[in-house]
Amino acid sequence: MRDSGAASDRGVERRVSPLAFVITDLAYFLAGLITLPLWFIRMWWTGKLRTDWKARFGEGVVHPRTERPRVLIHGVSVGEVNAVRGLVARLAKDRLRPEIFVSSTTDTGFKRAESLFAKSHQVVRTPFDFTFSMRHWLDRVQPDVIVLVELELWPNMTRLAEMRGIPVVVVNGRLSDRSIRRYRRVERFVRGMFERATIVLAQNRASADRFAELGAPEVLVTGNMKWDSVEIEDEVPGSSQLREELGVPRGAPLIVAGSTEPGEEVLLRDALPDGARLLIAPRKPEWFDGVCANLPGCVRRSRKEKGNPDTRYFVLDTIGELRMAYALADVVVMGRSFGKLYGSDPIEPASLGKPVVIGPRVADFRDVVESFVKHGGIVQVDAGALKATLAELVADPRKRAEIAFRGRETIRREQGGTSRTSEVLLALLATRA
Repeated sequence: MRDSGAASDRGVERRVSPLAFVITDLAYFLAGLITLPLWFIRMWWTGKLRTDWKARFGEGVVHPRTERPRVLIHGVSVGEVNAVRGLVARLAKDRLRPEIFVSSTTDTGFKRAESLFAKSHQVVRTPFDFTFSMRHWLDRVQPDVIVLVELELWPNMTRLAEMRGIPVVVVNGRLSDRSIRRYRRVERFVRGMFERATIVLAQNRASADRFAELGAPEVLVTGNMKWDSVEIEDEVPGSSQLREELGVPRGAPLIVAGSTEPGEEVLLRDALPDGARLLIAPRKPEWFDGVCANLPGCVRRSRKEKGNPDTRYFVLDTIGELRMAYALADVVVMGRSFGKLYGSDPIEPASLGKPVVIGPRVADFRDVVESFVKHGGIVQVDAGALKATLAELVADPRKRAEIAFRGRETIRREQGGTSRTSEVLLALLATRA
């Protein structure tokens, strides 16, 4: 590992060409200006204009330094925030007693971070990558180490970190086929931010090789922390109450579809076995109304509606309750895997002992799905086979139990990435303490 600098370097800025910052800021400004009509209308339509704009430009509370080492962990949205639950817990109980700041970019990611960590740690908003925004942010937080989850390297962030002697570590590093193709087209412009990463801890060898190709100076394979981010349990607090409040009848088979994209509700509606019920959780709030329009007579969670014995469709149009819904399922279907997108994470429902069905579109979770498929812990089918597959699983409790058992065994076999990642981070923090 290259020298990360001593603790005395904190706050001392090393020289970086001002022109690099000017060019990057100008590129951001022009891109924002050109796309202004598109993103403004989209944010207005989805209600995202009501956000913490000051924090998005780096403003906020200043956090004075203490004698304890300080680590800043950034995950762009909900999935990345969830992935670091175990890592935060492991770091917090170490003898170094580091101060832990968790940051996120999106509104949903920020809310999730607050719900998970705000009682014990600091939660802050990650700003836009303008020079002045990032400078304000780093002045306020003053981290000893910056930890970026999966792939959150940014030009100005990494330049300012390098100037200040702050190590930048990518954890749970992942570069998909789609991402590496995009980066190769603009490699001359992005290579510097990869070279400024102190170390990358990658999920697998393929991602490790891609990070190295783009210039990362040191890359280790430590595994996927998402395998460690779940607890293998049979009950989830609040799930029975969720069933009661929605009016989901007991005894009727329940299909729970998580993180779906538009159009998948139609596929699921038409594939629903006779007598079964569908509880569907669209991935994004702006998709809720469209999904409900395709599910006649559906009950919406956000409106505190309650179904009757004949209600077939239930829509979980809320945030933070999907795990409770999974706990109620007889079969789970993973969304964003039968349409145009790139899959959803099946680890959480499998950890709850549920048989999981997933479609062919899994580019964002290919390694996870391949591991489940290899060990018989998931059923992967195309859209044409979904109806027959659901009917077979609903009718065969033994098959459901076998898939669920194999899914949990796969999780146990793959766990350990969080421990390996925390060892590297703690060693780095120790040199900074």
